Amino acid sequence: MRRLHQVLISASVAGSLVAMPLAAQAPASGTVLHIAPYAGYMVFGNYLNGPLGTSITSKPGVLYGTQVGLSIAPNLSLIGNVGYTSSSMEVGLPFFGGVSVGNSSMLMYDAGLEYDFNLARGSGLALSPFVQAGVGEMRYTIDESVLHTQATNLAGNIGAGADFALTRGVALRVMAKDYIGKFNFQDATTLGIDGNTANNFAFSAGLRLDF
Repeated sequence: MRRLHQVLISASVAGSLVAMPLAAQAPASGTVLHIAPYAGYMVFGNYLNGPLGTSITSKPGVLYGTQVGLSIAPNLSLIGNVGYTSSSMEVGLPFFGGVSVGNSSMLMYDAGLEYDFNLARGSGLALSPFVQAGVGEMRYTIDESVLHTQATNLAGNIGAGADFALTRGVALRVMAKDYIGKFNFQDATTLGIDGNTANNFAFSAGLRLDF
């Protein structure tokens, strides 16, 4: 995982170095850099489905973070994102529902591309939808009495949303994003358990600030 982390960082840095001259060559749209702080809610999929209807997941939790984007073409941006949420790990039991087995927090960091349809440009519309996709890591920290462990897994992501212009250079941003990956039970427990590929949905709102 450490090697993977180094590869992701190197790729992000290399992408930024390539994007800078491309941004300088892109047709002037008035926007080269955007920063989008956000807050929202995250809903987790099942990390593992066991026998007799049992499962392991995390309870939904409050999410917050920041995305930074660098224009590399009129409609395309290189993006980097950091998000954080905290919740509790939960074991699902038939007839009993979910039983909490520990507090957990999760740090997400990823890089990717965002395509802005730019419907608002020159049309008088206040709405501009976008889509994005990327790859990164999800790092879990689990703490409960005698249990203290961490797990890091690779995760791809896809998202869609829209910017609602408030004033020049400022927009309200709403977005839904799906983080797709497997919880790393080897990291967390040293056991060779192969979990589910889970869909973890992040719903957020914030501001997009253009520079």
